[in-house]
Amino acid sequence: MIQKSTLALLLAVFFGTAVLNAQTEIPKGWHLLSPTKDSFYGIDLARAYKFLADKNKKPKTVIVAVLDSGVDTTHEDLKGILWHNPKEIPGNGIDDDGNGYIDDVYGWNFLGGKDGRILKNAGDEKTRVYHRFKDKYLDKQVDTSVMSDDEKYVYKTWARSAADINVSPEEQLNVMYVEVAAKGIKKHDKIIRNEMQKEEYTVAELETYIPTTDSCRKAKLGYLNAMKMFGVESDTKNTDIINELDSYVEKKKKAIDAKDTPLHDYRADFVKDDYNNINDKFYGNNDVMGGGPMHGTHVTGIIAAQRNNGIGMDGVADNVKVMTLRVVPDGDEYDKDIALAIFYAVDNGAKVINMSFGKAYSPEKRWIDSAVRYAASKDVLLVHAAGNEASDVDTAQNFPNASLLKGNKKAENFMTVGASSDPKINGSFTASFSNYGKSTVDVFAPGVKIYSTLPGGNQYGNLQGTSMASPVVTGLAAMLRSYYPALSAVQIEEAIERSVVHPTVDVTVLKPSLEGKKDKISMTELARFPGCISAYGAVEIADKMKPALNVTAPTLPIKKQKEILPKQTFKNQKIS
Repeated sequence: MIQKSTLALLLAVFFGTAVLNAQTEIPKGWHLLSPTKDSFYGIDLARAYKFLADKNKKPKTVIVAVLDSGVDTTHEDLKGILWHNPKEIPGNGIDDDGNGYIDDVYGWNFLGGKDGRILKNAGDEKTRVYHRFKDKYLDKQVDTSVMSDDEKYVYKTWARSAADINVSPEEQLNVMYVEVAAKGIKKHDKIIRNEMQKEEYTVAELETYIPTTDSCRKAKLGYLNAMKMFGVESDTKNTDIINELDSYVEKKKKAIDAKDTPLHDYRADFVKDDYNNINDKFYGNNDVMGGGPMHGTHVTGIIAAQRNNGIGMDGVADNVKVMTLRVVPDGDEYDKDIALAIFYAVDNGAKVINMSFGKAYSPEKRWIDSAVRYAASKDVLLVHAAGNEASDVDTAQNFPNASLLKGNKKAENFMTVGASSDPKINGSFTASFSNYGKSTVDVFAPGVKIYSTLPGGNQYGNLQGTSMASPVVTGLAAMLRSYYPALSAVQIEEAIERSVVHPTVDVTVLKPSLEGKKDKISMTELARFPGCISAYGAVEIADKMKPALNVTAPTLPIKKQKEILPKQTFKNQKIS
């Protein structure tokens, strides 16, 4: 979701930072702390658990689905909280539970092939849409008055892609700047590695290293200056920085050539499904780790890493089992995978679904809308990251979202989350990269310098983005569903929304229309419920709520219930 208006913001979000002060000592797990007791705008989690203990509340296990890039199933702090399909016998090559997915022990990889291979590279949706419908619409007389609503939506989506696919001279210049910077960093890195006699080192390690040669002294200075300019954190490894830079440059160069050069269809090579047929659904494989589980592993830890076990870090929720659904490749996710993953999660018992991804185009939004309505009919809450473009998503396109195409209504079981911070971290209550929207973003949650699990079995580190804010909300929602199982998804959402703690000062946002200028703005302009969520406030509110009359019934208002799909198992579900 990297679509920035200035080079500085591009690189800040690109490196997973918001130009943080590397010298500032921020406690690990600050996002769980209390604004009143600890003087950090965290979610006040310890006080929430004390409240529940004082009330003698007994939790029930809740299944949370994480739709992401994959999860390290061997991680020491996650092994105990991962969902295991109770009806599936691991490794026997048989679909024991008859759901259409063979050996789906931890969940499913919708980005895999029957031969066990995994899809990594998918490109961007804008380019896929442009070339997919180019022959149908380019230089053709189009009469939208004779089109169905679905056809009009697809045509408008294509027309927008055709307008956006031209890369501006500014963007091309930005790519050139990054490529030049990457070459300089690589040159310094080679000298540093040769002298230090190690292939990997962090910024912090380099800062304390005393070079023995003049060339290394110059390389160290150049490297650290680049890291400071980009706002890279002190625990970031040289290999990660260089890999990210190379990946960024490669993607942007492909985007520049995208109008004349269609993306290679790796999905056809690896997955081999009939993508245009939503009812061709039993593709993929059971490799939920995938080729790059960094993002999904970090997200999963935020939600539910084993609490109070004396290692690593604590997730927000206890008594949770996390179902892993791999749907996010290197590039934009596919609408079909998202829709089918939601159906899978709901039919396998998930009560909260986390979606830390997003894109600017959604040609098959109707499929996802059907899945969202199906989730509503089964009383399942969906939580989605608002995105990292520093954009107002009241006007900018951001998918998936709560706005349903049919009837132009809002899904009541769908939350959109922006990223908050703390003034001691970056000088503002909000993250400089976070999308916002007075009508479309529901709440903010901590999303800057969030410490969580990383792939490698026993690794931990900081990442940031609205991708990290969303699982904070998901974790809280799972916690509430565990201790207050009689409350509906809509009631859980209401408790979280009403819990927000408002900052006492105006916040700083980066407004794209002003080309990178930071403006002070009231928090009331950024979200429907402006402020950071509070776990303590949410449990207090939930404790006073009357249970829903029937939490297994649809929780949408009566006037919306006609939209909900018939209740039937996913294997037999027909999606239009």
